[in-house]
Amino acid sequence: MAKLVDQYKRQIDYLRISVTDRCNLRCQYCMPAEGVDFIEQEKILSYEDIVEIAKTAVELGISKIRLTGGEPLVRKGLVGLISKLNKIPGIEDLSLTTNGILLVEQGAELKEAGLDRVNISLDTFQEDKFAEITGCDKLVDVLAGIETALDLGLRPVKINMVVMKGVNEQEIFDFIKLTRYYPLHVRFIEFMPTDTKKIDQENHYLSIDNLKQKIKSREDLLATQFKVGNGPAYYYQVRDSLGSIGFISPISNHFCASCNRLRLTSTGKLRPCLSTSKEVDLQQILSEDKEKLEEGFKDAIRQKPKQHSLIQESLGQNMSQIGG
Repeated sequence: MAKLVDQYKRQIDYLRISVTDRCNLRCQYCMPAEGVDFIEQEKILSYEDIVEIAKTAVELGISKIRLTGGEPLVRKGLVGLISKLNKIPGIEDLSLTTNGILLVEQGAELKEAGLDRVNISLDTFQEDKFAEITGCDKLVDVLAGIETALDLGLRPVKINMVVMKGVNEQEIFDFIKLTRYYPLHVRFIEFMPTDTKKIDQENHYLSIDNLKQKIKSREDLLATQFKVGNGPAYYYQVRDSLGSIGFISPISNHFCASCNRLRLTSTGKLRPCLSTSKEVDLQQILSEDKEKLEEGFKDAIRQKPKQHSLIQESLGQNMSQIGG
């Protein structure tokens, strides 16, 4: 029986685990231009600790686990971690969020180890713009990674596109076209204030409602039964498509009432909400008395807010450090 139910009667069954704060890209909305000071490796959770935490989480009712970063595939030995997590009875869905660059190299081993599916981040199909957004000339590798995920059956393959006004909004129909020819599920995500630069939010934010209106000027949005995964997207299809398009609106129409997740940072801090600074140090609990892990989870649940505060303030941290 699920034990993780918060004061607002939300059942928590989904845990996002950041395995590293490091990344092979430098996306503008994720990291500042000057870069970040990476966390010392000895402060990062060991794979053994992650497995221990995951076992406790599953005993409390967590059934879905997603591995994130930074970029999770840059950490060595990730295949071994996935294999160990896959052996934990009670995990029904084991997924990964990645930028796709290393999927050609690692995809087959990830699949064999027990990975169910992937979400791949991609904001543009234009090479120069990709380099501008990410600080890296790796678009070809990302596209090859998407193809690899499809070939391996890591499905559903979801593409996460952060829509930025004045940057990539004109490409939304190129992404929609992708769903016509491939069984891909593109999710359009509102730009979020991930650090203290609120000017970026003002310049780049485009609401999902406005985005839908742009799409409806050229396409019919058809209802679809597609719903696989743990996220808050609302899905539609356009005519004659193999895939779907989804909309995620953390700012204009938050989905907090149905939030079912907790986040574990790479340093072992359990966060009840992406936007809160409140957290429970599970790494310290492990080092002192791992029998108290269950209470650590329950403590985080008690601190889970009714809704996020992204409308009033930015995260105050870089997304790569939080594991969002």
